[in-house]
Amino acid sequence: MPENITLTIGGMSCEHCQRRIEKALQNLAGVEDVQVNLEAKTAQVQFDPAIINVEKIKAAVIDSGYEVEGEQKK
Repeated sequence: MPENITLTIGGMSCEHCQRRIEKALQNLAGVEDVQVNLEAKTAQVQFDPAIINVEKIKAAVIDSGYEVEGEQKK
């Protein structure tokens, strides 16, 4: 069963940033859906916890050059 998490992203300031984060997350095995909101500075991620965990999702954001300032599971 898929899980959802919303990450608060630091350092995202333009549409290029938004696309870069979306692409990094979409390329992860186990990530089913990604919605990055530039204005809210959030990334909503639906993922399969049997394949990937939250720490790997957060690491992909950090590896893209941004900060994870918070997280909220739904």
